[in-house]
Amino acid sequence: MKKVYFICIMLFTITCFCARAHAKTVRVMHGWPAQQADAFNKIVKAFKIKHPDIEVIVEVVGRDRPAVLATRLAAGNPPDLTPHPWLGLQAAWAKNGQIVSLDGLVDPMEILDALRPLGYVEGKLFGLFVFPNIKSLVWYNKRAFAAKGYKPPNSWSEIIALSDRIVADGATPWAIGLESGAASGWPGTDWIEDIMLRTAGPDFYDKWVNHEVPWTHPKVKRAFEYFGQIVLNSKYVLGGPTGVLTTNFGDSPSALFTKSPQAFLHRQATFIQGFIRRQNPGLVAGIDYDVFPFPPIFPEAAKGIPILVAGDVVNCFSKRPEVIKFAKFLISKEAQEIWVQELDELSSNKYTNPALFKNPVTKKSWAILSNAKVSRYDGSDQMPAAVGTGSFWSGVLDYVSGIPLDSVLETIEASAADAYANR
Repeated sequence: MKKVYFICIMLFTITCFCARAHAKTVRVMHGWPAQQADAFNKIVKAFKIKHPDIEVIVEVVGRDRPAVLATRLAAGNPPDLTPHPWLGLQAAWAKNGQIVSLDGLVDPMEILDALRPLGYVEGKLFGLFVFPNIKSLVWYNKRAFAAKGYKPPNSWSEIIALSDRIVADGATPWAIGLESGAASGWPGTDWIEDIMLRTAGPDFYDKWVNHEVPWTHPKVKRAFEYFGQIVLNSKYVLGGPTGVLTTNFGDSPSALFTKSPQAFLHRQATFIQGFIRRQNPGLVAGIDYDVFPFPPIFPEAAKGIPILVAGDVVNCFSKRPEVIKFAKFLISKEAQEIWVQELDELSSNKYTNPALFKNPVTKKSWAILSNAKVSRYDGSDQMPAAVGTGSFWSGVLDYVSGIPLDSVLETIEASAADAYANR
């Protein structure tokens, strides 16, 4: 009996000790799959080494995360923080007082200059940008370019001139795929966003994203028309507009790397490199393929060469010291360099060691981002879902399929009028 009593006392003591040791807990909710989740877990382990008294509990929630977060917020039980790609949600949470203002709690100056403003809502810091992707990139077959004597273009007029030259040489310039299952159309929205930044400028872009200007505005129409110069030209795109509509976005760039290239150019974000390498494992970055920034169209309106980005911003639902410590760590050089080394992806920390980018294409992409003065986040991800992942996506498909542009824009505008009114 005494022995049983002694064991119970010991177990109770150990339990109390563990409870005290992990009295500080940070609950994180993210939606990263597979390798990204593994890389994040290594970041968590690095944090625990520095702060052994803080327990980090990681919860992985997939595509339903916005709905899960809404339910948890309504119940008063949100996670302590979440990294996510929905800047529209960040703005809504900030306005509703559901996330913590980080002003005075976190110094964001480690974040790259072009990314730092994306964490602000109405002049206050609410988000910390982590793990970016650049969308403003054009991928090309470097060996094929050299063999043909082609040079990466530095302006829209040079893009058209190069496309015409490739056509004259009996080939097709562009590989574009808009098919993505239920999400079909989103690659086209990225084109339009990049063009909008370069023709109308970042200030107008912001007004467009916030529906302060209608979709029928001449500058919005002009962005679609510039896209149309490429995508509606059967000589410019592999398979013509029908091929664009039916080709999966992830399969599309493989056309650049067939024995005799079926196309020479592909516009897509940094993440597409993973698709290229999986489908063409023998390719060597920087030798077989390379990138150049999506070039300017009207540099004065665009304030130089703006960069369209995607990625995750971290928002905190609690300002407990341990939560703020973990948020700070996520933007630190140490955490960001773990992400770089594990995934061959980009960093948002300006002090990241460039030597860690072993892949020359990733290194070049990071240099483009590091030197950018102006960036804007993916517009469709900031719009109400009925527009950003609804009528905008379907509108792009309608435009490419041949529906008159004015009708397309009127349809999107009608949905936007309802969606923003109910936002």
